[in-house]
Amino acid sequence: MQKTALPPYFNISPDAAAESLDPATDTEGFARIAASCLQGRDDLATRGMDNTGHKKLRLFSTWEITKYLIPVAPAHFRRVLRQNPNLPQGVTETNGGARWFALDEVLRLRAHFGTEGSKAKEYTPYRPKGLPAKIVAVANFKGGVGKTSTCAHLAMSAALDGYKVLVIDLDSQGSMTSIFGAQVADEWATVFPLLARHYATHLRQDNQRRLDRGEAPQPLDDTLDDALKISTRDIVQKTHWPNIDIIGAQLNLYWSEFQIPVWRMAARGWKLWDGLSDVLAEDGILDDYDLVFLDTPPALGYLTINGLSAADILLVPVGASFLEFDSTGRFFDMLHATFHSIEEGENIAARALGREEMRFEWDAVRAIITRYDGTQQAEMAGLMQAYLGRTLSPYRQDFTALIGQAGENVNSIYEADYRDFNRDTYARGRATFDETYAAFKTLLLGIWRREELEAQGNVVE
Repeated sequence: MQKTALPPYFNISPDAAAESLDPATDTEGFARIAASCLQGRDDLATRGMDNTGHKKLRLFSTWEITKYLIPVAPAHFRRVLRQNPNLPQGVTETNGGARWFALDEVLRLRAHFGTEGSKAKEYTPYRPKGLPAKIVAVANFKGGVGKTSTCAHLAMSAALDGYKVLVIDLDSQGSMTSIFGAQVADEWATVFPLLARHYATHLRQDNQRRLDRGEAPQPLDDTLDDALKISTRDIVQKTHWPNIDIIGAQLNLYWSEFQIPVWRMAARGWKLWDGLSDVLAEDGILDDYDLVFLDTPPALGYLTINGLSAADILLVPVGASFLEFDSTGRFFDMLHATFHSIEEGENIAARALGREEMRFEWDAVRAIITRYDGTQQAEMAGLMQAYLGRTLSPYRQDFTALIGQAGENVNSIYEADYRDFNRDTYARGRATFDETYAAFKTLLLGIWRREELEAQGNVVE
């Protein structure tokens, strides 16, 4: 009779286990581990960089352009290029081979087709004149749900669609910053000085009221003085995408979570939750871009509150599992408690003074199932849809092998060269993100159109 092997946790020798131990770890051990990770991170990140040490966006073929970016037949596309030698002509790797174009060239070509092409086709994306950019926050305090990946791919989808995009990384882990190859030396290249400026501006106004009452003003320290000199445009960085800019993050940004409550205690009248939205509007950022994507930390801290308060659209990625569904429900419960508490605190005074009460409002809130495996999670996804209804997007973002393969080369799916895969495999792999963007774009266009009609005096039911 064959002997059944015991599980591996039986018969472990304490003496052998003791001999295999490393020396105890002290505080400096964390620094050594961090340095090793940083070295590995830098080495791996170079996979997505060119010889100058910068990320460079790949070229796009005629096949990709006519399939995904400009809705024309390949033959007509080539005919237009021949008839317009002033337009970008692309490059070929072999005589008579496919033509490849940089994205900024694709954007010029799209503009040409939008002006000269058929009016029945959508060459340029819908964007009402006179309305500000829409701010989109991607948030959940459950880690591993694809929050940053979803935010990055939506930003890239929108850029490929022709929109001008700003990405703001509010997470001190800086994953979004790494995706776009941005370099952030310290917290002064993050949103921190913008929030400090908002507080300093409030403090100056409050000090003027103090002086008017004959009271001593509160001092502005060097940090606040320096922040008053910084504009949002000072910290915006270009990326390797011609129509995506970024405000990056790094570890010191987490200091904001300790500094903001200190400022709030010193000035109870400061509306800390309005810091980011007020500064972006004041600096004209919402006129410079079509879309602003906010990647928030996996926690409901002060940076997340700023991001959610600024957002017009809230997207909540969630996996199709009981634990992630449960965690997401608690996330929404905390959102309610937090913003309801702010409203109640502000409205007590508003009611006493006969002023209009404040109310937070979002144009749309959607949960999105990410990393979906239909063979394992269909039943759970169906149950989640039944409970959440329209709040849960009916489209489920599949997990495909292409995601992992692209990630190994420090690229998104849209940055990956389809020649590294079978073309059909590539098309199937990117389709899940195209569908996610289509669902988001449907929300976006509906919101913009509703506001456009309201501005024209038409009431939308």
